[in-house]
Amino acid sequence: MANSELPQPNKYTKSLTYLCMGKSVIVIGSGISGLAASIRLARKGYMVTVLEANDHPGGKASQIQLGGFRFDTVPSIFTLPEEIVELYELCGLKIEDHFEYRRLDTICKYFYPDGTELIGYSDKEKFIQETHEKTGEPRVNIEGALEKSAFLFENLSPLLIQKPLHKPSTWLNRNALKSLMQLPKFDLGKTMHEVNKTQFEQCKTIQLFNRYATYNGSDPFQAPATLNFIPHLEFGLGAYFPKKGMYDITRSLYNLAKTTGVKFQFGARVKRIIVHEGVAKGVDTMMGFHKADRVVSNMDAVATYKRLLKDQSQPRRLLKQPRSSSALIFYWGIKKYFPQLDLHNVFFSKDYPGEFEHIFQKESISEDPTVYLNISSTQKPDDAPEGCQNWFTMINVPHDSGQDWDHLIAQARINILKKLSTALNTDIEPLIVAESVLEPRLIEAKTSAWQGSLYGNSFNDKYAPFRRHPNFSKDIKNLYFCGGSVHPGGGIPKSLCSAKIMVDNFR
Repeated sequence: MANSELPQPNKYTKSLTYLCMGKSVIVIGSGISGLAASIRLARKGYMVTVLEANDHPGGKASQIQLGGFRFDTVPSIFTLPEEIVELYELCGLKIEDHFEYRRLDTICKYFYPDGTELIGYSDKEKFIQETHEKTGEPRVNIEGALEKSAFLFENLSPLLIQKPLHKPSTWLNRNALKSLMQLPKFDLGKTMHEVNKTQFEQCKTIQLFNRYATYNGSDPFQAPATLNFIPHLEFGLGAYFPKKGMYDITRSLYNLAKTTGVKFQFGARVKRIIVHEGVAKGVDTMMGFHKADRVVSNMDAVATYKRLLKDQSQPRRLLKQPRSSSALIFYWGIKKYFPQLDLHNVFFSKDYPGEFEHIFQKESISEDPTVYLNISSTQKPDDAPEGCQNWFTMINVPHDSGQDWDHLIAQARINILKKLSTALNTDIEPLIVAESVLEPRLIEAKTSAWQGSLYGNSFNDKYAPFRRHPNFSKDIKNLYFCGGSVHPGGGIPKSLCSAKIMVDNFR
């Protein structure tokens, strides 16, 4: 496309185009990573405009209201709050004046099919003793696993989470070489399950620690053992809860971005990224052309190429990689208070290998899925009417590949209600007074997550971290990427790190 053929700014975008001459950046999408990237870029002196297809910020990290019930759309266990603290410090502000959070005493409650209930205390010693008493697992095994998790985090985080994998400088320094000297201890070439079944004796403990693969939409029977660093985030560094709910992370970062001068346009769906002679020049939207010196995509990387860069060379290796799991979520307003439930609750399946086989091989849903139940009203009472609870009820499901979702959802609802009713000795369905559903098709429609995958491509391969798309385009100059679908991966902490890595390597 010749310069004269570039789409011309219309009345709607003309002022934006002239304002941003020079160091202008367009960020596509206002997910957590997009918000963090916009803040960091603005502090570097760039004139930043965020274009968001929806009428609100947050992407997957949003909220919904059902009558008197409020729900965070995709709650997760909140770890590494220092990544948010850093953004406020970067802006010369005290986080406590804008965003409050507290450390949890109980990280999660676990319910097993045989009636065993295990409390995941944040106090490491209490957790070890609780697990030993409830599962019969020798204390030394649990202590050893947590020590190994801390070792993996301390050695792998600086390489695989905090730095760009695709830059020689990440690997050619003293600290990196020191970590690489520990390679034999990283269990490379082994899966998470292969390591867990050797370091634990009891099936219940193996299942508990295998669960951490689901934190990035993976299968513990295929995912690399290096992911065993995840427990340390909770039991070593702590799990937290924002006092106003998980959506307050989005809300606070959105307000912080506006404070730094970032401009937002909502309802501005991007049609394509304009590339001229191998250089990103801006984006085309339904309302015209937006010129920019650099373009950042906070969209799913695969969706970015397939929808916004259709006329550009496609990264075949990226597009061929298997997708992560998706989610089926029922938002239920429950007219009863269950004192035995906490903020985070997990109801395990009887057949864990079979559950993951259904997700990743059969692309279906097990009749006995593991159920994750998040109840923010246990921490924030005004999220539900008095005497009620807001149940965010989720199971892991395959990405959308054309399944009969209406049938699968209806059957899964029956199975989930049966499972919860049995575990809680109460008929749950009559207690539901409000309901909404989020499933893979809607996840893609609302967030542009390709095929509804929550975490982009899966980690079901020992080389998966190295196969994730980098935070920049190797072929298109001035085009960058951030978010859960690119390096270093999904989840709020990694998404925040993704923004930092990208901005630190802006060129």
